[in-house]
Amino acid sequence: MELQSLQPLAQQLFADIRALTFDGVGVTRASYGAGENACARHLEAFARAEGLEVTTDRAGNFVYRDPADTRQGPVIWTGSHLDSVPQGGNYDGLAGIVAGLLVLIAAKRQGVTLPAPLQVIGFRGEESAWFGKAYMGSGALWGKLTAADLALQRREDGVTLGDALAACGADLAAIARQDKLFNPADIRAYVELHIEQGPVMVAREIPVGVVSGIRGNVRHNKIECFGEAQHSGVVPRWLRKDAVFAVSDLIVRLDTHWRALLERGTDLVVTCGVVQTNPAEHSISRVPGYAHFSFEARSKSSDTLEAFYQLVQAEMASIERERGVKFQLDRRLLSEPAVTDPQLCDLMAKACRERGIAHERIPSGAGHDAALFANGGVPSAMVFVRNQHGSHNPHEAMELSDFMLGTQVMADTIAAIPVAPASV
Repeated sequence: MELQSLQPLAQQLFADIRALTFDGVGVTRASYGAGENACARHLEAFARAEGLEVTTDRAGNFVYRDPADTRQGPVIWTGSHLDSVPQGGNYDGLAGIVAGLLVLIAAKRQGVTLPAPLQVIGFRGEESAWFGKAYMGSGALWGKLTAADLALQRREDGVTLGDALAACGADLAAIARQDKLFNPADIRAYVELHIEQGPVMVAREIPVGVVSGIRGNVRHNKIECFGEAQHSGVVPRWLRKDAVFAVSDLIVRLDTHWRALLERGTDLVVTCGVVQTNPAEHSISRVPGYAHFSFEARSKSSDTLEAFYQLVQAEMASIERERGVKFQLDRRLLSEPAVTDPQLCDLMAKACRERGIAHERIPSGAGHDAALFANGGVPSAMVFVRNQHGSHNPHEAMELSDFMLGTQVMADTIAAIPVAPASV
């Protein structure tokens, strides 16, 4: 099955959806919002014009399939997410859906029978930027959304996740019961194409990556620090309860621990992407009595995440005693690390070798819907495509030639998947 002739189709799709969701800087496709809906409508019209069937599952995600393939038994899933971060890039998520559609179209046009029926899934709500939680569409499928999750509010308009799911036709009652909305045994494999969201593949000059695993993360969207607002000129250091110095002290201590762990070879990244005081209290001559920040740690190891989280709590307690402040944490959010399926990874690497495509095995620092399938027992794999300027910004720069190589590798991998699952 050859896909190169479909490059103009992919180029047009990317251009059309970018134009539909362009916000003046990048693209904005809010989870369950206007941009995501516009993207979904365009993809549906495109798929139907190609003779594909488009339905929604019980979680509101979109499913694209060839209605002529009526075979029974386990199916192969591929796809990615429709949404983006605010003022994001056009390829994060969308590339995986377009790649899956190209494989479906190529098989249909060329009369290729794949090992099992192929279905492309357009997941809603993967990005945590909108509700403070990732994997909403795929998480609903797996029965992982809690009552607290459904009460989360979208940043732009306050709509709750539960209301957003209901509005898109999802089975909210089943989701609220945390029912699993599909049978994992019905999925032979899950294969996802995604842009690499870091600089490694560009630096190493490799167009395609075989993903070895996906980092998990532990997060707090908001950790508040309560001190005491005071006049800056009259309170000595030993009597101050400065929230900004307390938060800064904590962040520096975490960086020191992080550096020490890296020197021991530990896989870990730590980020405080939001640090803020109360604008209503801003004053050069005021000791700030309040600050809040976000916290995120990512690692391929669950043990590392938990150990570092314990360090965070210990350092908070120490700073509370030393500086007379109080930290208050919102709900802890945890996404488990995942390991991709070795057999599928080997098939993907073999496809690269047979096509003469330079490639490497590379871990994913970012999270993906594939992690839920891998951790749920569905054989899962990911192919990365080289992408310049990182991701979650409007400057993503994936070359269409690289995208077509990655899509070809994904198609070859899907075509080579054994019909019956390997014995465990």
